[in-house]
Amino acid sequence: MTNIKEQLLKFCQDGLIEKTARLKKRSAELQESLSSETKSSAGDKHETGRAMVQLEQEKLGKQLVELDKTKATLQKVDIAKDAEKVVLGSLVKTSVADYFIAISAGPFKKEGFSAFCISASAPIAQLLLGKEQGDDITFNDTKMEILEVL
Repeated sequence: MTNIKEQLLKFCQDGLIEKTARLKKRSAELQESLSSETKSSAGDKHETGRAMVQLEQEKLGKQLVELDKTKATLQKVDIAKDAEKVVLGSLVKTSVADYFIAISAGPFKKEGFSAFCISASAPIAQLLLGKEQGDDITFNDTKMEILEVL
C-alpha cells in the first residue's frame, strides 16, 4: 500500500508547486503593475493605485510564508514508517472516508480510490491522531470507525 501513499504524497507536493508558481506569477504581475503605475499616473489616483498594489503584495508575501511552512511540514511526512497509531503520514481508512494526514491539498481521486489530503491541524485529523484500527470517532455528529491505519 506504500504505492498509494507515494501517490498521495506526490499529489500534495504537486499541489504545493502549483500554488507557489501561481503566487510567484501574481507577485511578478503586481511588481510590473507597480512599475507601470509609477510611469503613467499622477496625483491622488496614482497614490491610491500604488497603495492597493502594495497591500496586495503584502498579502501575497504572507501567503508565500504560509506555503513555506506547509512545505516544511510536508518534508516531515514519512510514508515509509508503518505505525499502528495515526501519525503524520498515515493513510486512515474509516467507515465514512479515507484520509491522508499530511497537508491540506483537497480530495485525491485515482483509479476508483479517493482520499482527503488533510493537515494534521484539521479538526478531523485532531480526532484521528493517536487512534488505531478499531477505534471510533465522532465528527460533525457522524460516528466513524477506523478500519485500517497504513
